[in-house]
Amino acid sequence: MHTTSQSNLNPALMPNDFKTIKDNMTVPTVDNQKDFRSALGQFGTGVTVITAHDNHSPIGMTVNSFASVSLDPALVLWSIANKSERRDAFYNAGFFAVHVLAENQADLALNFAKNPTAFEECEWHFGRHHLPILPGVVARFECSIQTTYDGGDHTIIIGKVEQFTHNEGKPLMFVGGHFGKFSP
Repeated sequence: MHTTSQSNLNPALMPNDFKTIKDNMTVPTVDNQKDFRSALGQFGTGVTVITAHDNHSPIGMTVNSFASVSLDPALVLWSIANKSERRDAFYNAGFFAVHVLAENQADLALNFAKNPTAFEECEWHFGRHHLPILPGVVARFECSIQTTYDGGDHTIIIGKVEQFTHNEGKPLMFVGGHFGKFSP
């Protein structure tokens, strides 16, 4: 393991006085979860709706924990709270679809974030593997579940991308607890 000491760093890249750095670091605890969540919210993300079928009905939820894992093989991940009523249904579904929402789909994101009957209030159809498909998204990844991991109070789900689509348009963004648009 390579370590860096103050003596072998380029002085031009170092602050003049380490004592002038005044970050007030906090150790995450149960008592400061709201502050921790607020700090995490400073990282802007895209907004997705993950859908699956649980043998009874379509299920879906708004998720911003989506990320790519690998190009070869094509793998993606997302995480779901262990206390979520839909956790077991997603965990056992076998397949899921990630819908990357367009900048004009904030209402759809809110619908799936707060409404257990969200499919009754939006346009959708069944696709391959009986996956619920939402139209008008900027990208969609249809995946088979490859593995899951315990991630503290969440389950991390890794999926192999079986097929995907990419459409024109700009994605919906989420930062600091608010939806927004990306402007380069």
